[in-house]
Amino acid sequence: MKLLTKTTFYFLITMVPLLAVAGFYLVNQFSKEINYRSDKELVSDEIQWIQYLETAVANGTTFFLKTPELSIFPTDADVDEYATITTTYSYSKTKNEDIPYRQLAQVISISGNHYQIYIRQSQEQKAALESDVKWIMLFVLAGLFAATLIFNWVISKRLWKPFRRSLNKIRSAELQKMEAMHFETTNTEEFNELNASLNYMTGKIYKDYVNMKEFTENAAHEMQTPVAVVLSKLELLLQDNNLKEEQVQSILESVAALQRLSKLNEGLLLLAKIENNQYETTEEISLAEITKKYLHLFNEFIKEKQLTVQTTFTGEFKINLHPILADSLISNLLGNAIKYNYTAGMIEISVSENHFHISNTSLLKPIPSEKLFKRLKNSKESLESSNGLGLAIVKKIAEVKKLGITYHAGNGLHSFDIIREKGRKEQTL
Repeated sequence: MKLLTKTTFYFLITMVPLLAVAGFYLVNQFSKEINYRSDKELVSDEIQWIQYLETAVANGTTFFLKTPELSIFPTDADVDEYATITTTYSYSKTKNEDIPYRQLAQVISISGNHYQIYIRQSQEQKAALESDVKWIMLFVLAGLFAATLIFNWVISKRLWKPFRRSLNKIRSAELQKMEAMHFETTNTEEFNELNASLNYMTGKIYKDYVNMKEFTENAAHEMQTPVAVVLSKLELLLQDNNLKEEQVQSILESVAALQRLSKLNEGLLLLAKIENNQYETTEEISLAEITKKYLHLFNEFIKEKQLTVQTTFTGEFKINLHPILADSLISNLLGNAIKYNYTAGMIEISVSENHFHISNTSLLKPIPSEKLFKRLKNSKESLESSNGLGLAIVKKIAEVKKLGITYHAGNGLHSFDIIREKGRKEQTL
């Protein structure tokens, strides 16, 4: 749930009960005020009628009056010290419903005679007025509620704009361009603290990136040179005819280990450069063409193993990729298909606009998923001719280019599929 949605939700939880209580209170107070004014009128009318009665019965006559709104008649009941005012209902035949009345009742004494007084005032208009007021207040509160929501949404959108700009900058950040990235100063203290932290973080990331880039560049030179020197010395040593068979074997094992160390160094450096986005390109590479090139380059190895290669090219599978990475991607997959095949085996390759498929026959067991793309999967493999980095490099290139890569093994076939998923944006190297 978005923060703006959460704040609006909590605002609703708080405001709805408050508005309901406020509306009920206002309507109740309005009703009380109308009743108070009606009661004052009833009391005033009673006083006037009492004054009239005192004059009318002064000569000893008995007064009797009865209408829907006023009743005065003699009674034997005791005199009431105070008038009683209540709300009553009377059935109206014309309207076929009960009509509310505000009624004053009191027994008074006039010239020694007791009279019962009932004065009633219709509350029909008051009820209609209260209903109108309720609807008006409901519309006003609903309008106020809607206006507050809209105002809160608009203000929140405006207030969160600096955060959105910072978020978009983070999403579009590239290591190579991070040095020029700067998060603006705003008039909101919290966003200033956030942007200051982001400026510090991006500066540190870029500095670490530069250091790593320099390290990989230096390591590529400094580590390869001594290995090349040792290899050349060992090759010269092998030319010595005085060496014993055991010594020759030891030297050959050392040469093989050094060659593997050299390849391992190259592979690790390649992975580091890929992860640091050091291969920039705007060039479109055809994986179909790269595949054809390596089929030609590996032709001798294919012939040596008497492999049958079946190819289907229905598309180019063009992608923005550095030539070195394109070569590494195809050479690793094709090289593995040849290396781990058996004599007179088969390799099947198909390339379309958005799909690259390669499969090969093999006597090896399927690769466990937890080890499939791992670097240097175990110590046993570290002693073999493979350095254990080929599939890790393939996986890393696919990740950087936002490509899907899958592996399947069954019926003596090992298959890899690279798929360009629709709607996924490539990362330019």
